[in-house]
Amino acid sequence: MAIPAPNPTLVENLVYANRILYDQGIVDGLGHVSVRHDAQPDVFLLSGNRAPGLVRCSDIVCYDYDGNAVTETTQRPYLERFIHGEIYRARPDVVAIVHSHSQSVLPFAVTRQPLRPVFHMAGFLGRGSAHFEIRDAGGNTDMLIRSSYLGQALAKSLGRCDCVLMRGHGSTVVGTSLEQAVYRAIYAEVNAKLQLQAMGLGDVHYLNDEEAQLSSDTNAGQIPRSWNLWVQRLGCIDIR
Repeated sequence: MAIPAPNPTLVENLVYANRILYDQGIVDGLGHVSVRHDAQPDVFLLSGNRAPGLVRCSDIVCYDYDGNAVTETTQRPYLERFIHGEIYRARPDVVAIVHSHSQSVLPFAVTRQPLRPVFHMAGFLGRGSAHFEIRDAGGNTDMLIRSSYLGQALAKSLGRCDCVLMRGHGSTVVGTSLEQAVYRAIYAEVNAKLQLQAMGLGDVHYLNDEEAQLSSDTNAGQIPRSWNLWVQRLGCIDIR
């Protein structure tokens, strides 16, 4: 079956998402971000195997849920494209996914301490963060989600949460838009840093469920403001 070409603006925004996440220190040479195809819901867009800060429009490839390229490419794929395919398969509400190894989040992943919202910008963490233990699914591994089987196990651990912490590895966040997923990846890191600082001072008064939901709902309408700033901060770059 022929796959329709994705909207060129969506492709450009995925490139910007890669560059923003690098600029904000969420990814370095590793990590990746994807978005669901705008006209083919069972297909997603993801870069070929490149550092996020170097991704261009020509690097974007379309994949099916099984991680197979469905558009012509000579590029080597990311080993962990199964993170994306299996979460999209399990969560029809998810439009974009970010996987990263941001440093302040990692202590929570290795201690099973949940990320909880300490301020309104992280209201999306109101349901806490899920935890994924790869040993339960695959025994001793290199920690990478390099198969559909492990991707399915990760998606099951994520459940209905917006963030899953991966012991010894990093985290994955989801969103209902590309801009929202990028926002959540950035503010999961910010919240983790603040939560670590607050926990060292004493009892932490987290946002309650209603406060978190109200904050998340308000922030959803403000994300374009941040996105436009992040894009402008990149300056004049060649994304082609």
